[in-house]
Amino acid sequence: MKKLKLVLLLTVLITSCKESEVKETKKVVTPVNSENRADKEKELPNGGLILPDGFSALVVVDSIGPSRHMAINKNGDIYVKLREPKGINGNIALRDTDGDGKADIIKRFGDYPNDGTFATEMRIHNGYLYFSSEQVIYRQKLSDSQLIPEGKPEVVLTDYFPKRWHNAKSLAFDKKGNMYVTFSAPTNACEDPNSKGQIKGMYPCPGLDVLGSIWKFDENKLGQSQQDGQLYATGIRSMVAISWNHEDNTLYGVQHGRDYLHNHAPQYFSKWDQAVLPAEEFMKIEEGDNFGWPYSYYDPFKNKKMVAPEYGGDGQKEAVGFKDPIMGLPAHWAPNDLLFYTGTQFPPRYKEGAFIAFHGSMNRGPYPQGGYIVAFVPFKKGKPTGKWEVFADGFIGVDSAKTTDDAKYRPMGLAQDTNGSLYISESKQGKIWRISFNGDPQAFGDTELKKMEKRKSLPHLKTPEKP
Repeated sequence: MKKLKLVLLLTVLITSCKESEVKETKKVVTPVNSENRADKEKELPNGGLILPDGFSALVVVDSIGPSRHMAINKNGDIYVKLREPKGINGNIALRDTDGDGKADIIKRFGDYPNDGTFATEMRIHNGYLYFSSEQVIYRQKLSDSQLIPEGKPEVVLTDYFPKRWHNAKSLAFDKKGNMYVTFSAPTNACEDPNSKGQIKGMYPCPGLDVLGSIWKFDENKLGQSQQDGQLYATGIRSMVAISWNHEDNTLYGVQHGRDYLHNHAPQYFSKWDQAVLPAEEFMKIEEGDNFGWPYSYYDPFKNKKMVAPEYGGDGQKEAVGFKDPIMGLPAHWAPNDLLFYTGTQFPPRYKEGAFIAFHGSMNRGPYPQGGYIVAFVPFKKGKPTGKWEVFADGFIGVDSAKTTDDAKYRPMGLAQDTNGSLYISESKQGKIWRISFNGDPQAFGDTELKKMEKRKSLPHLKTPEKP
């Protein structure tokens, strides 16, 4: 009866949103390592990326097909989760056999059914390769001598509730045998389908303790469902980028903020407000936290949680009783991966800091779309020590993007190898870059940072002027 009740609540929740979500255009890309395209990229320094002086980029592989997250084994093998909705073999394994940094063995694998384009995760933990489709989390045992993991995938967790928007299963692991899984909410603000006039939100939002939350599970127990876990934190609309920070032994994540403030309450919010609000929230997530979705949003200009218009907000009413993020980041930029840097190759200021892959906005019109970068936030002992910085730019490939289709690449996944190099994947063609530092780490400083800071004046990075 409990399970039936949850299914009914989730069905209401999933079908309640009046606004249609804007989905990324799906393009069929044949997984190939195109020599012609690779030759063209050789003409561009750093494979087309713009980086701080002292850093360089190498194209590991040019186009393996639309990709999500990736992981790197201690022997250098790379594993990538494909954005593959049907069939099987939704993973790709890459190996460099001649030491030039480029993948010359590319193999698809994955003896499990692909079940949707939100298939996302790829992580290596305690000798296992963990990966997720939309509905299932799998693992396979890794072997240093074999590129493809051994045996058939083991089912760690199955989501038995209906498939839905925001259905990525992102993972993080602590040091105590626990696995943390995102169960994002499919709606914008838990809208009431029976609203007349201004759109209202359902109160209480049904199923909020099931979706819009993060759950904790035993990483070594197979065949689990959501009911086998523990609710860890709630009030989180949609989260793809999560990571365990071993420096302070705490879970962190970056939320996709809500949309449609002007559409839902034009008397309080202009189109400019809708483009710059609310913040994407960088969260320090501890057990029992409630971050306030759908009843509130975070205003990065006021640095406050505000009451959502569907629940009586007018852009001025402050929300109380919810946990604030540690930092507000630009609206609608779609943070899709988070990595805390633990290497020693990069200059010392990057140690312990957070890299964030921003997939890029879809709905900032009539203003240019924003994001499409990898940003960096300096950290010490679990706290940001400065504002976000532009670390890697050039993915967008155009002066200004009106839609996501205009962007050449969309940064998606982050990974670090044992040498301290940073890898970046993108979701349109499946290109992967390896970022290395070749300069003097002690001489790196303000000059290099100012060069990248100036890029914040470009259309895809600056805050639009208020009319």
